[in-house]
Amino acid sequence: MNSPTIVSGQALLGEELALRPVDIVVEQGRITAIEENPRAPHTWICPAFFDAHTHLGDTIAMDCGSTGDLTGLVTPPDGLKHRLLAAASHPELVAAMRASITGMIGSGTRGCADFRESGRPGVRALREASAGLDFIPVIFGREGGERDADGLGISSTRDVTDVERQVSAARNAGKKIAFHAGERDKDDVDAALSLEPDLLIHMTHATKKQLGECADKGIPIAVCPRSNWVLGVTASARHPPLQLMLDLGCMVLLGTDNAMFVPPDMFSEMAFVATVYRLDSKTVLRSAVAGSQFTGSPFFIRKGARAAFFTLDPTHSALAFSRDPVTSIVKRAPYNAIGNNVFNL
Repeated sequence: MNSPTIVSGQALLGEELALRPVDIVVEQGRITAIEENPRAPHTWICPAFFDAHTHLGDTIAMDCGSTGDLTGLVTPPDGLKHRLLAAASHPELVAAMRASITGMIGSGTRGCADFRESGRPGVRALREASAGLDFIPVIFGREGGERDADGLGISSTRDVTDVERQVSAARNAGKKIAFHAGERDKDDVDAALSLEPDLLIHMTHATKKQLGECADKGIPIAVCPRSNWVLGVTASARHPPLQLMLDLGCMVLLGTDNAMFVPPDMFSEMAFVATVYRLDSKTVLRSAVAGSQFTGSPFFIRKGARAAFFTLDPTHSALAFSRDPVTSIVKRAPYNAIGNNVFNL
């Protein structure tokens, strides 16, 4: 039997992200105790991130062009990314996604909710890409891939002719339902809400009434602000309306969207959101972790939880002078300060 591992430092505990000097005891991948330790080192212990919306297959199309419009670049079935995905071999697709996942792990991310194109072979490719890594992909399949995935991912109600049938079949099979909605306008939001999804993506142009319905129904919203700016569906801090979402009581999750345009890097996403949308740092960091609820065991650091966290040593950089570790993690943490002792999931 493996002996317990003890990690000591200044940990951000629970959903409150309360900074405490502690010893964290880990046994068989679970946190079995958290004990106060006034002499704990200055090392920061942060819950791992969960990227709440990705298209990791788009890695094969990285930076091939981001100057077109939303329809020409990413709308199925003939968007540029779909043509490139269709032309990619299975080994190439697996290698590309594994490279992105490896980079995500190195920057503190331990899972993602991925919209996986290419049907059942596409789902299989992502499972192969993540095999053997300390990483949990929650896969939303399409084109039949939902049968082997964790859920059904719909591009938009306006892009799918038999959406009600697909949603009914997926729900009967016990799958989760996710929709892109409100990315370029508000016109596909009501149709998505009527199907009672488990997750909505973007909601960039959703109305106050639509967001209120999300809050009332407890539907999480994965926002991807950098992608929205790159794709030209916003050029304002009013869209997506992050502060309004929070004021209404919506659960806001952070995602990075298409690896084709935006690297799946949660540090950069957090810094962008904190700067452009002027949100409180704890709110931003919480949104970068909270999507882990889709794994069945959220990554927030608490007794009994999965040991999904990383350490960050501030003593060898300007971070040593930080007066607010949460804000420093959100806005300026360097990758080379992250420790290697993230625990198996």
